[in-house]
Amino acid sequence: MHHPVHLRPALVAMICAAAWLTASCAAVRPEPTEEKVRVLLDTDANNELDDQHAIAYLLLNGDVFDVEGITVNRTRGGGDIDAQALEAERIVRLAGLYPEIPIYKGASGSFEEIRRHLNQPDFDGTEAVRFIIEQTYEDDTRPLVLLPVGKLTNVALALEKDPSIASRVRVVWLGSNYPQPGEYNQVSDEGALNYLLDADVPFEIAVVRYGEPSGTDAVRVTLEEIREEMGGKGPRVTEAVEGRHGGSFTKFGDYSINLFEHIDLHGTTPSRALYDMAAVAIVKDPSWARSVEIPAPRLVDGEWQERPENPRRITLWENFDRDAILQDFFATMNNYVLADTR
Repeated sequence: MHHPVHLRPALVAMICAAAWLTASCAAVRPEPTEEKVRVLLDTDANNELDDQHAIAYLLLNGDVFDVEGITVNRTRGGGDIDAQALEAERIVRLAGLYPEIPIYKGASGSFEEIRRHLNQPDFDGTEAVRFIIEQTYEDDTRPLVLLPVGKLTNVALALEKDPSIASRVRVVWLGSNYPQPGEYNQVSDEGALNYLLDADVPFEIAVVRYGEPSGTDAVRVTLEEIREEMGGKGPRVTEAVEGRHGGSFTKFGDYSINLFEHIDLHGTTPSRALYDMAAVAIVKDPSWARSVEIPAPRLVDGEWQERPENPRRITLWENFDRDAILQDFFATMNNYVLADTR
């Protein structure tokens, strides 16, 4: 994020005096020069509660991100594709950005089940896959960050349907316990993950690593912290939004508390990880984690198989700065900038 230069009053006066022929002294403060990041989020939004916080964080960092839209997928938790889309819609409404930020329904099934039907006019996931491809070819020189925080099905299908988009995107996925097996997003579609590991596309993994301090699992929040930090936070919308657990909300912060009050908390200090929000955070500021490049491994029967001679490289993100990420998340709720709607 660009931070404007702050000048001492006396110095400002001197500069203005020297520039008295100009119409005003407003030009002393430079305009922001950093480009915003184009992002398309892909999410199983109704699965638990980290997706909702990732969506809100993205939509309320409008000075950092250009949000092209949201695509949804179905995993085993959170109901059908309509339920996933509805929860994403709730968060966009609570940001006051619906329907300007579009939401498209994607795959319910797996990559291997769907890929042979891609030439049909109405395959499983059509809306989302077409939208991903279309946004890739928007008249914009900036690469499009595809940010899947659920299974990789929609992204893999888009690359399979139109391989030419690979040179125009950067895929940052929240998933895997690498180098250990398992993890929800990974097992939800291992075929899609193997496809991405071999595809000629920039591929980065923000690892989860359940129970370990080096993954996004470490970006944990207690109910007490959420109650203290989130009550009444975020933009106020005029039309109240009904939550998935009932209740009526006009601010995301209050819905955040409600989500935490209706989910199981884990750990010696009962808490919940905001995995998906942490993945958004490292796209905003890569200094909040450590990246390492490795030869792309492969999944074989659910186990990681190393390929040390593989010229194909991928990036792992690990060692997330929990305090910095959460501090910025809470600061964003206090001083939000809404995403542009175009």
